[in-house]
Amino acid sequence: MKIKTLKLAFLLLCVLGVVVACEEDDSPIQTEFIEEDRTEQQAKDRDSLLAYLNTHYYNSEFFEAGTNHTIDDIVITELGEGEDVPDGHTLLIQNITTRNITYLDVEYEYYFLKLNQGGGDAPKFSDKVRVRYEGYFVDGGDTFDQVSTPIDLDLYGIAFGTGAITAWQRILPEFNSSVGFSISEDNIVSYDDYGLGVMFVPSGLGYFSFPRQGIPQYSNLIFKFELLQTEVNDHDGDGIPSFIEDYDNNLDPFDDNTDGDSAPDYIDLDDDNDGVITRNELVPTTYVVDTNMGELEPVLGANEFELSRVEENGVITIETVTMVDTNDNNVFDHLDEEVTTNYNEEEEG
Repeated sequence: MKIKTLKLAFLLLCVLGVVVACEEDDSPIQTEFIEEDRTEQQAKDRDSLLAYLNTHYYNSEFFEAGTNHTIDDIVITELGEGEDVPDGHTLLIQNITTRNITYLDVEYEYYFLKLNQGGGDAPKFSDKVRVRYEGYFVDGGDTFDQVSTPIDLDLYGIAFGTGAITAWQRILPEFNSSVGFSISEDNIVSYDDYGLGVMFVPSGLGYFSFPRQGIPQYSNLIFKFELLQTEVNDHDGDGIPSFIEDYDNNLDPFDDNTDGDSAPDYIDLDDDNDGVITRNELVPTTYVVDTNMGELEPVLGANEFELSRVEENGVITIETVTMVDTNDNNVFDHLDEEVTTNYNEEEEG
């Protein structure tokens, strides 16, 4: 099951019904679905999650050494009435990290347990990740989703209802991916020093009221996860990473739409609708690095992003683009409809 999020605008467009059996003639009738108030639901979810964290412990000692443990090694156990936490174990509430965010105008509290930070790069909220995970319910503990073979997942999608749930977009950037991987003779891939943790998700940062097969509405969720790899996402291929096109820095690029058309900037090929595509309003640069001569890779400048790299016989060719403001009006060229310079055309000429 692909982990997907639900945007408010999509919710407002959905009309849901429930079928109720009528005692008189057994014919179904439709009753209007009334969604729970998000603020009130968050208060209930918080109580439920804190109760879980205060009554469950995990095998903490097991993770004190080593960096390549897996989600299968994580054992969370309910503390029985009158029992003490066993040696080598810790109550979840003692080691979890708590975060607060405002989402859809509601203050949310969520939690995660960090078992290994990871030694590689941390993803941005809009990036692509390779993960293994297991998802189960706070109430009852039943597993609803499990991925034993690593899968690739867009944390942020290209349309309503696509990408990861909001909690994943917030929590995975708190971890780092692996420092690398190796492939054995029998083609088994092993990752080294990757992020490992557990997240505890209120329904409002998960699926909330949106019906999902096997997931009841307003379910609080738990995910064990391994963050194996990450890759910068450029959803529209214009050369600007999608997280950069979140210009108001609210971790939601869907509301950043310079020209006011049907496509927000992160999936718009011409952000300012001036007739010159965004890619051509960025200044291109090519770097050739001969490592045989001891040359080092360049440090990219402000607002400069790598497009591609090719390495052959120790020579690395790196293509980049840079956002520029040629008329010094604090608006980048690709967002300024008054500027129509095509830098690729000039280079060709």
